[in-house]
Amino acid sequence: MIKLIVGLGNPGQQYEKTRHNAGFLFLDSLASERSGVWSNKPAFQGLMAECTIAHGKVLLLKPQAFMNRSGQSVGKVARYYKIAPEEILVAHDELDFDAGVVRLKKDGGHAGHNGLRDIIAHLGAKDFYRLRIGIGRPPARVVVADYVLSAPSKNEGQLMLSAIDQGKEFIDQIIAGDIAAVMNKLNS
Repeated sequence: MIKLIVGLGNPGQQYEKTRHNAGFLFLDSLASERSGVWSNKPAFQGLMAECTIAHGKVLLLKPQAFMNRSGQSVGKVARYYKIAPEEILVAHDELDFDAGVVRLKKDGGHAGHNGLRDIIAHLGAKDFYRLRIGIGRPPARVVVADYVLSAPSKNEGQLMLSAIDQGKEFIDQIIAGDIAAVMNKLNS
């Protein structure tokens, strides 16, 4: 059963609507629907909320260090609340999928994603779940960092929101541990 959902992004108004903040957008939408109220938790270097999902309490975390230091916050929360890596779901942007695509996965490497790299380092494990929100690849000659830190086009933005909505449709099943069924539906 999932006890902690982490959304990856960068803090600050200049990053709010960028592709790299897909995880923050997912959590903001989820918290809004599930009556989660964000509060600043300096000891955890993040914003946290608590929601009822699948008849249980689930913590939501938006690390407030930059993306490449997200693991510090995740590690602190996991240790304090005694949450195992396999009880964590991380929502993040995914270059390998087009905008509008969302997939669920457990385990694996970081595939160059600095937020995932830091979480793996701070948890000392990679066997957490990932809700991968597609943002597509940058056009030729566009630097990946510039691409992920820029706002999507209006059409891409709508597709990202559609993927976020699709991920939220399955959140009760994911939290309840019905992972195989969700993977079959989302990943096919």
